[in-house]
Amino acid sequence: MTEIVQGYCDERFLGVKSVMASMLASGEDLGSSFCATWKGETVVDLWGGHLDVAQTQPWQSDSIVNVYSTTKTMSFLCALILADQKLLDFDQRVSHYWPEFGASGKQDVRVWHLMNHAAGLSGMDAVVSEEDLYDWDKMTTLLSEQTPWWEPGSASGYHALTQGYLIGEVVRRITGQTLGQFFAETVADPLNADFFIGVPDSEFSRIGDLVPPPNAGELTGAGDQDSIAVRTFKSPSVSALASRTSAWRRAEIPAANGHGNARAVAKIHTVLANEGLVDGKRVLSAETCRSVMQARIEGKDLVFGNPMAFGLGFGLPPSAESRRNLCFWGGWGGSRAIIDQDSQLSFSYVMNKMADGLLGDERGVRLAGALFGSLSNLDG
Repeated sequence: MTEIVQGYCDERFLGVKSVMASMLASGEDLGSSFCATWKGETVVDLWGGHLDVAQTQPWQSDSIVNVYSTTKTMSFLCALILADQKLLDFDQRVSHYWPEFGASGKQDVRVWHLMNHAAGLSGMDAVVSEEDLYDWDKMTTLLSEQTPWWEPGSASGYHALTQGYLIGEVVRRITGQTLGQFFAETVADPLNADFFIGVPDSEFSRIGDLVPPPNAGELTGAGDQDSIAVRTFKSPSVSALASRTSAWRRAEIPAANGHGNARAVAKIHTVLANEGLVDGKRVLSAETCRSVMQARIEGKDLVFGNPMAFGLGFGLPPSAESRRNLCFWGGWGGSRAIIDQDSQLSFSYVMNKMADGLLGDERGVRLAGALFGSLSNLDG
């Protein structure tokens, strides 16, 4: 009989395999993958379950799914690479690279504001359709014309879909490439990482359909109709079922439609966990990697409604007292990624059965707990 979880797991981290198997056996997960690198070496690389609700298609070693906002971390990395090459300055005005952006009261918006959800552009006054999300020029033009909803730099407010267009257009203005192209040539291909922002048709057969969460698969914010939280998800809006369409898969939506598996996410993030080195290749300087862990803005997020802290894109532990060199991000439905520079640890959880959480959910927390528990036993 085939084991419910397949792949490799260092015997020191078998607790992770046990948690993953229990979630699949109980039906809490339909299909998933989990991967961890420690000190640059892969110590866990597991997958299991199925790609479809009928459970006729087993999750394979090379299966990939849409990871929603875990995609954002790839856009952060692209910007960090450009900064490392002295082509991008996070403290510079966005309009220095993208002149049209300076309209409508945005002349003083800085690049780090885009990275940290602080540009006041979490949503748009113009109502855009799902098809508009696939039109890069239309989306970036509308954003360049948009007036900020709050004073840029004064607070964060989760830029759920808009962030990818904003960072991506800065990357395009600097490099002449779309963010998906730049990411593929600079990150994914050199690291042999199976992650796409804009999936080629040739890879469609490996994609598992996401199962929408219990809330009918529509993103909404909490509060009154005029609140920033609610307006953020009114336009642009998105349905989980859009992820099953060819148009969504082919498009470049760098805040939401990256496709990959836990192995790819964990390996890419090893760049930051290992201070710039992966498989002997230097991707970033140690200084740039460490800069990610320095808080740029913190306080109550206007969209989440909770305390948040950000260090050049990635989330940081909200309490400064307990903060260490650890950052994280996650995606709508459950995907999760954590980078711990103190332990040189990078790990990711990717699944296809969505829950309601915007930045991961309890499943990722349990897997993280098992991994850190194993690590603490080793340290002890």
